[in-house]
Amino acid sequence: MSTEARAPVAKAVPRGLLIDRAWSRLGDAVAPLGNGAGRPLARTVKLILDPLVLRPVLHPEFAGGAVRPEHADALCDRITAAGPVLAATAAWFQVLKKARRRAGITDGNPQDLYFQRCYELATAHGDPRLDPKAADRAAAVLAEVHDQGGPTAAGLRAFVTDPANAAELADLLAAAWSAPAEPVGPPATDPAAFLDTCATAPDQRRFDALVADRAGTRGAAGLAAPGAARAHGLSDRDVPRRPELGDTAAKQHLPKPFDRSVVERLFGPLTNAHRDALDDVPALVRREITRTGRPWQLAEEEGRVVLVLGREASAGLVGPATGDAATRLRARWEREAYVRRAARMPSAVPARARADVLGVREAYLRRLWVRAHGLELRRETVPAAGLWDVLDGVLRSVILDQRDRLRSALERRAAG
Repeated sequence: MSTEARAPVAKAVPRGLLIDRAWSRLGDAVAPLGNGAGRPLARTVKLILDPLVLRPVLHPEFAGGAVRPEHADALCDRITAAGPVLAATAAWFQVLKKARRRAGITDGNPQDLYFQRCYELATAHGDPRLDPKAADRAAAVLAEVHDQGGPTAAGLRAFVTDPANAAELADLLAAAWSAPAEPVGPPATDPAAFLDTCATAPDQRRFDALVADRAGTRGAAGLAAPGAARAHGLSDRDVPRRPELGDTAAKQHLPKPFDRSVVERLFGPLTNAHRDALDDVPALVRREITRTGRPWQLAEEEGRVVLVLGREASAGLVGPATGDAATRLRARWEREAYVRRAARMPSAVPARARADVLGVREAYLRRLWVRAHGLELRRETVPAAGLWDVLDGVLRSVILDQRDRLRSALERRAAG
């Protein structure tokens, strides 16, 4: 037996730590894209660094929650090399925010609406302070984003609170919630069969068979039982109840999906950059009211099937992973350093992070519902070939949010 000492194996480095390290080298020029602690905002990572700089789809070595040591320098170098463009992006963001204020625009979150547009401007035109046409370019972006037509949040509030519409909308709500349950027969399909190949060889015929078999509607049968919707992360109530019409909404304080008023359900889609794909306000409200009384509170069987598939695939996040999709989601989840640490040393992780880890499946299903709901509103469908991207992308989105909350909790802890 050899007694030669083995070299220690270098450990993978948390991806967030590397991003923060590289970001700190960029200095004050990127401050509008960062937080008070000098780190990039969560939306900066989600909307700029990930899709436009690191591009993990093309560079999978940057995709995990932890990056292997041999790739750590490369990740930092990509961000550092993008420094001039990122500085120009920050400057364009300032220009667009000032133009927005002058125009009296209040719809939508500026970061969501402008971050990627600012990166495009920075790539094409450089620093706006050196561009004599910067004001015209900013005005053109605002016009493109905000003058696209389509319904608005202000129009939604006006329609729902108009006394002339009150009786009709109240009757629609009553009818939606008194309609008999949709009948379904015994299952003739198995969601697991589709999930076993959806990441590598998605089968459109199998997905279509699930839709024809009404597997989504059947899968919603138990959601009205006490505690069921809460266990799915879709409600804080023991039993979901008929929603209010509502008159206000705030993205930062939205209740869980089944607890939202009609205005709260439509507020997010009406304040993003794609509202031109939506129906006019009266049709949007009437359809939303009808939707609230349907299985999964979704109108289309395709969306309901997506929820059933997500429920089955996400079971492996909190229990044994059975099948290919569940195994892949579990592997992505367990790559996260904070997840492994919460499992090994719960007391070393902030309470909110422990709660996030324990509630990952509920957060996953909640985010998946929002995705399916948005697709319905825009009358979009996801082909079988794109379903794995949806299922996997929802988990990635949940992880990014949890990382940001953990970082904020650690900062508060360090500050005493």
